[in-house]
Amino acid sequence: MPPTLILIRHAEAEHNSTKDYWLHDPDLTEKGREQCAQLRKGLMEDRLAQQAELIITSPMRRTIQTALATVDWLVEKGVKIQADAHWQENSAKPCDVGSEISKVAGEFPGIDYSTVDPVWPDKTSAAGSEYHYTRTAIIARGQTALRKLYERPEKVIIVVSHSGFLRLGVTGCWFSNADYRVFDFAPMESPASSYQLEQHASTRENGGGLGHSWTHQVVLGSDLPDEIPEATS
Repeated sequence: MPPTLILIRHAEAEHNSTKDYWLHDPDLTEKGREQCAQLRKGLMEDRLAQQAELIITSPMRRTIQTALATVDWLVEKGVKIQADAHWQENSAKPCDVGSEISKVAGEFPGIDYSTVDPVWPDKTSAAGSEYHYTRTAIIARGQTALRKLYERPEKVIIVVSHSGFLRLGVTGCWFSNADYRVFDFAPMESPASSYQLEQHASTRENGGGLGHSWTHQVVLGSDLPDEIPEATS
């Protein structure tokens, strides 16, 4: 049976606060760290989060920092955190491009980086085509990310990711900073079917686990470009 997923958006980072999207791989703000405390409390009180057996995080600084500040109590119980490039944010703006793994691994050593795609953090070359900022690439990446989790043996998995990718590549749902939603995999009609998620009523009707997120949904891939946008100076 495929796992239940607890999908989390990172807490507020510097680019969220300043709207300066040219900041490279920004850190959490002080407000973001305060949000982490609230999220941590909410997760500790959530019966499904208590059962989590694996934590997946985007390898970006803000998601790593969010994970370490909110699920540390699971790590203390022996639950591993694994970085996965497939859960990174959509665009190729500096704020959405990660740092070299050697750099983040030195700063955040308690995470398993061994399965991060070797092309990381490339999102623009032919080699990094899986991570291009296009509708086709992002929807395909969402399917890859879900397939990898569908095949895992754990019963509950926590994923720390980004609003754009979670909304447009995976769920169609809005995520406010440091909020989460709970999903099960929908039944597969055939082996060739796409992976789809069904949200638990509690987070769907409440606007997230903490109630901070918009309740209306969008179509996967909506507003994403068909081709890689031209770079602007």
